[in-house]
Amino acid sequence: MPSLKALRTRIASVKSTRQITKAMKLVAAAKMKRAIESALAARPYSDEVTAVMQSLMARVLDSGHPLLAAHAQVQKVAVVVITSDRGLCGGFNNQLLRRTDTFLWDGRRTGAPGFADAELILFGKKGRDFFLRRGGKVGRAVTDLRAKDYPDATAKLVHELTSRYEAGELDEVYLSYNRFVNTLKQEPTIEKLFPLTQLAQTAKEPEHLVDFVYEPSQGAILRDVLPLFLRTRITQVFLESEAGEHAARMTAMDSATRNASDVIDALTLQYNRARQAAITKELVEIVAGAEAL
Repeated sequence: MPSLKALRTRIASVKSTRQITKAMKLVAAAKMKRAIESALAARPYSDEVTAVMQSLMARVLDSGHPLLAAHAQVQKVAVVVITSDRGLCGGFNNQLLRRTDTFLWDGRRTGAPGFADAELILFGKKGRDFFLRRGGKVGRAVTDLRAKDYPDATAKLVHELTSRYEAGELDEVYLSYNRFVNTLKQEPTIEKLFPLTQLAQTAKEPEHLVDFVYEPSQGAILRDVLPLFLRTRITQVFLESEAGEHAARMTAMDSATRNASDVIDALTLQYNRARQAAITKELVEIVAGAEAL
């Protein structure tokens, strides 16, 4: 059985840990509230831009836009992976990274062209470190990205991906991120960004949009709306990921705080029993000594 001093030291250590996890939980809760408000506030705008895109695609028979045309052969694939820079957020990063790794492995196993040497564009230290350890082909990695940097980062990413896709340097581009569902659930999601064939195939005339007279033409407006749609979509993905990260960290720290309390209770019980045993032993020794005299 550990000594009383060892038990006191361990109880003090666990209490210090509990104070840290409790403080981290409060900080994560405050950040989560702001992040969720931003993500939820941006959803209606993102959905409306998507509806406008689908409306235009339903009306334009042949836009001729290169982003809407699938390449004949898929030889070059890129995956944009969005993770967090810091840990202590439960399975937030691990679930997404395992899902992405499985997605790439399934592509290689089935012999799909382009997946054998897929390029990875990484946002977040956790994703960067994971794929560097596994020897993945990292095109570029961005770390320490803050909410105020999302517009510039999104504009740069959209310009890079669109120019490379139009130049034939990329044949397919996928987004891998955690979609925020609620504070207890973040869903790892992989969706195809380029080509926009899936969006075009599901395009239909939204009921709440009336017909318009387009100037100069529907095709020209579609070409102008496409960059706006891409920037809006990727910005929404960043906001969803940030909200999910803070929610996962708050949940993880709350669980850690409760576990620390349970450990403290168990150690305190063990300490009291050891202390009582020591007192009883001393009394027995005193009584035995008195009887001997």
